[in-house]
Amino acid sequence: MISGRVQGVGYRMGFDAEARRLGVAGWVRNRHDGHVEALIQGEELAIDVLITWSRRGPPAARVHQVVETLVESDSSGEMTGFKVRATE
Repeated sequence: MISGRVQGVGYRMGFDAEARRLGVAGWVRNRHDGHVEALIQGEELAIDVLITWSRRGPPAARVHQVVETLVESDSSGEMTGFKVRATE
């Protein structure tokens, strides 16, 4: 969960591009409360690099906080690809 000035500044598109560059699977979306939410899966190093990027974001963003939560995989297995989802 990412908070700050992260909507209307290209944050999701930048996150999507960085995730795809790193080969990370998952999704990113805006939330009605002003946060950006992402669910990501991939190699540990790629995840670390993406989280580091998420703390900066694109040039117009002003990230205040990134909250990481480890989520156990469900029975459906691994995700494939990365996408930008509609606002929740």
